[in-house]
Amino acid sequence: MHSQAKYLSGDKDSIKEFIDKFDVFLFDCDGVLWSGDNLFEGTVETLELLRSRGKQIVFVTNNSTKSRSDYKKKLTDMGIPATVDEVFGSSYSAAIYISRILELPADKRTVYVLGERGIETELDSENIPHIGGTDPSLNRIISSEDYASIASGSSLDPSVGVVLCGLDFHLNYLKLCLAYHYLQRGAVFLATNIDTTLPSAGKLFAGAGACHAPLVAMLGGTKPASLGKPSQAMMEAIEGKFKFERSKACMIGDRLDTDIRFGIDGELGGTLCVLTGVTKSPDDWKDGRTVPSEYVNKLGDLMGAA
Repeated sequence: MHSQAKYLSGDKDSIKEFIDKFDVFLFDCDGVLWSGDNLFEGTVETLELLRSRGKQIVFVTNNSTKSRSDYKKKLTDMGIPATVDEVFGSSYSAAIYISRILELPADKRTVYVLGERGIETELDSENIPHIGGTDPSLNRIISSEDYASIASGSSLDPSVGVVLCGLDFHLNYLKLCLAYHYLQRGAVFLATNIDTTLPSAGKLFAGAGACHAPLVAMLGGTKPASLGKPSQAMMEAIEGKFKFERSKACMIGDRLDTDIRFGIDGELGGTLCVLTGVTKSPDDWKDGRTVPSEYVNKLGDLMGAA
């Protein structure tokens, strides 16, 4: 951890030195490249600059609502050339963990999803059976019949062995009750990520962590294992796929508790904080707990090295 972050904006020599230090740049997306559908000025040019200098780019996102192919489409639609293989999302990380690492009993391999289509798509890519998620029959007010059938277990799928929580735009009481009772029956509690908020349209909105917070409260404080930043399970998966030297890699993000913590805990060579998302000022890390090695006002400031 660095005791003091170095400010790079406007310092051409320091920016050049910073870029030259690394072979691989891991990029958060929301709050770094864009906010919602608003692409930040200089983003495309900065990524082009890094690619022209032979740098490897990996887009590492905690947004569980989009699959890797969804993200690839968003990137290209915004004028950012990218391949599906360059995208590593929290839903994909969770699917890899469930299919290749988590050892579930043969009769408990179905996942109950609290989240959107992106999670389902990545579970499908690993041939993991799942229920819940975008099932339209769950988008309603709970009924007296639901209480009875959940309590008796008659409406619960006995093959569910995992409750996987992400950002759910259609969160409701019925979905939470189903998730809780699966957990009470021994299902493994997982989260794609723990971000309590997400930046969009220049403001903050509820994130995945806010969606599973009621379950944490219902369980007396028991938290899910997270498969997104800052979980090192995600870092190990990324490193395993892309085969890079950590000391020659830098994490670029806007959020201290996920992005910057992810890079610090992963012992990467550097962490760069941009002030266009959740983190707005160096005052945000004055407590000294999570301090980036460098920071800039916006990603486009790295064009100062061009």
